[in-house]
Amino acid sequence: MYQQLIEFVRDHYQTTAFIPLHAPIFNGQERNYVLETIDSTFVSSVGAFVDRFEQEVATYTSSPKAVATVNGTAALHIALKLAGVENGDLVITQPLTFVATCNAIAYCGAEPVFVDVDRHTLGLSPQAVQAWLEEYAVMDAQGSCRHRDSQRIIRACLPMHTFGHPADLGGIIQVCEKWHIALVEDAAESLGSLYKGKHTGTFGLLGTLSFNGNKIITTGGGGMILTNEALGQRAKHITTTAKQPHPYEFVHDELGYNYRLPNLNAALGCAQLERLEAFVAEKRALAQAYADLLAHSSLQFVVEPEHCRSNYWLNAVICENQQQRDELLKVTNDAGVMSRPIWQLMNQLPMYRHALKGDIPNAEWLAQRVINLPSSIKGQ
Repeated sequence: MYQQLIEFVRDHYQTTAFIPLHAPIFNGQERNYVLETIDSTFVSSVGAFVDRFEQEVATYTSSPKAVATVNGTAALHIALKLAGVENGDLVITQPLTFVATCNAIAYCGAEPVFVDVDRHTLGLSPQAVQAWLEEYAVMDAQGSCRHRDSQRIIRACLPMHTFGHPADLGGIIQVCEKWHIALVEDAAESLGSLYKGKHTGTFGLLGTLSFNGNKIITTGGGGMILTNEALGQRAKHITTTAKQPHPYEFVHDELGYNYRLPNLNAALGCAQLERLEAFVAEKRALAQAYADLLAHSSLQFVVEPEHCRSNYWLNAVICENQQQRDELLKVTNDAGVMSRPIWQLMNQLPMYRHALKGDIPNAEWLAQRVINLPSSIKGQ
């Protein structure tokens, strides 16, 4: 089966060279738009392409407001701040995620609470969140949710849409509303993914996207905050060093951040966004081909949840056990076909070992078995 998988990947990409996990492709107006910014000399955080990119992402996602940032982690940091996350607060999230999810929480002086994921979505489990809250949380007289023992406020819930597969947003929203917890979506990997027809990142108070070099579209480095008009204006202000408009004076009215996306990067993003639906279609076709290939094998291909459209950013399989996972990783990488395991669980990292957590059997089970397979777009 391993050799058949390697041959399939090589045939798909029609190369005998090394095949990466996910590489960007530039087959549209990228060069022209970037050169346009160079010719204009507006290559930094002010320029027409930044405004255009924000508007086009807002339109594509049907978000009232989109605010561009230098990367997805910066977007998540500001989103959490605007959701009210403060020093000493707790934020419920999943242990099976990229480290940026937890780092953004820590940047606010808050701490993550690790709650289990669902096996079929790879994302935060609303049932696990509800069970943890029932056991460890209380509502105070002011209507705030607090950790029973420490009395720390549980300010937000931060699910991540793993590999582009939407988490169970309907269930998560119900739990958050019941416990008066702000929902912030880490949609870094899920541009182009829909939950019941609505774009991920637009269900919570705020959501964030990433345009890193390995994402479905890239700006080289970049991120986006999706939110309502009022919070969007706040986000733009504090990500632009909190500078008040003035023809020549430098007046900053609060602590701000130099998080604005450069025009040069936004130009690249505008060109990439024009091809996004074609990219999603190609990635979904590749996912179907993987699923067909592996249908009768011992490898379980990860498919989109019911009532969702996944962008299949990274294709993934679930191995029978860790031994098979390690064998597949070695065979494929030795053959020059890149594969990788899922992230090490966040609660196992030294900076988050002290964090509160519930029982996480699904996350632990998946961490021992999940492998990502090459998922680049050919763009023909």
